[in-house]
Amino acid sequence: MDELVFVKLGGSVITDKTQPETARPEVIARLAGEIAAALAARAVPSKTSGQTPSDTQRHGLRVVLGHGSGSFGHVVARRYGTRQGVYSAADWRGFAEVAAVAARLNRIIADTCLAVGMPVWSLPPSASASCRGGELVSLAAAPVEEALKRGLVPLVHGDVALDELQGGTIISTEQIFAYLARRLHPARLVLVGVVDGVYERDPLCDPAARRIPEISAENWTSVRAALGGSHATDVTGGMLAKVEGMVNLVRQLPGLTVHLVSGERPGALQGVLSDPATAVGGTVIR
Repeated sequence: MDELVFVKLGGSVITDKTQPETARPEVIARLAGEIAAALAARAVPSKTSGQTPSDTQRHGLRVVLGHGSGSFGHVVARRYGTRQGVYSAADWRGFAEVAAVAARLNRIIADTCLAVGMPVWSLPPSASASCRGGELVSLAAAPVEEALKRGLVPLVHGDVALDELQGGTIISTEQIFAYLARRLHPARLVLVGVVDGVYERDPLCDPAARRIPEISAENWTSVRAALGGSHATDVTGGMLAKVEGMVNLVRQLPGLTVHLVSGERPGALQGVLSDPATAVGGTVIR
């Protein structure tokens, strides 16, 4: 069977979150290349090509790719308070601006992926998403499933969404992944950020902070108490909110594993996609 993996490129690593609308093209290109290399390495030969016994036993890799908004969407969304609701004419203007700026970063990601040979198909969540009080309640999953069947890499991203109770809101890539995971049942989620996993304190502020290699039911209470917020503007929650969401998802979907790795460490993403058993660093949530 193919292994389905959801991969999120965090806004903290693909953009400079201290500078509005500033992408990191070299990092984006390297990470896209690592995903493309992992896909190629785990490709299953076609039935018409020559096969050896070891070839036929290899599992293929399928990827749903997502990315955060970083210094693109978050800065504008914070200015207008979009996540908290959209009511006035000015709010709706802000809603449109957030959608536009998120799409600009998505275009950069899509073009870069295509340039390295990865057949991504961008599927803007705002086209079908519906929320209730900030919670994602519906999203078109059929295009994602069809893309995977056709050998494409569906590409989603943090986006605006209509909301039944508050007009509009913002949905994070983690919310989108959680919704799709309950329908597509991936084997793993890989979240790529600046830091190499989860730390007891923010390592960007305290270089002596200790990395937490594994999070499970046994240590979650103590880990939760140690975690703080993100070091930069993030309207969809800091590290605590993201990790807590993943812990809850793992509880709901037995067998799912979540990896948090650093996109600043060359080869880390490719390593965890190719062979998680031998990958080093990062944090695993089981």
